[in-house]
Amino acid sequence: SHERICQYIAKESGSLVVSVGYRLAPEHKYPAAYEDCLNATQHFLQHLEHYGVDPARVTVCGDSAGGNLAAAVSQTLAGRSDLPRLRAQILIYPGLQALDFNLPSYQQNRGVPLLFRERAVFYSLQYVQGDTSNLEEVLEGSHIPPDMRLKYRKWVSPD
Repeated sequence: SHERICQYIAKESGSLVVSVGYRLAPEHKYPAAYEDCLNATQHFLQHLEHYGVDPARVTVCGDSAGGNLAAAVSQTLAGRSDLPRLRAQILIYPGLQALDFNLPSYQQNRGVPLLFRERAVFYSLQYVQGDTSNLEEVLEGSHIPPDMRLKYRKWVSPD
């Protein structure tokens, strides 16, 4: 689905683009896609000389769920001293939190195509648990215990 945009990025930036075909939900729930992306990135970083890539110029990128995966891979590799450091991460409308789907951005864009608020929750649940049985609970925000909500209030809040 992303071949043309990857070709465009490669051509316009003069870069080598590696696209990871990771396993998809709901058949393969979390952490399958994350493990696929992490393993592919580690392998690539371990074999940069084979591809003729400058170790100081490696960037990960993803959109939507791929943005979530790029962020997770970046965080995992940030502390590794046995691999080249990633230069950057590019996150295009990433799914980065599932604590609160009632934040202002979700409310403002709840009816904006293509990814309606309910659809975002639906796909998030497919990715994490492979089913959507608690969709309404997540939309209401009752899937998070109050103590956890307080703990992460600094990072996830309307403010």
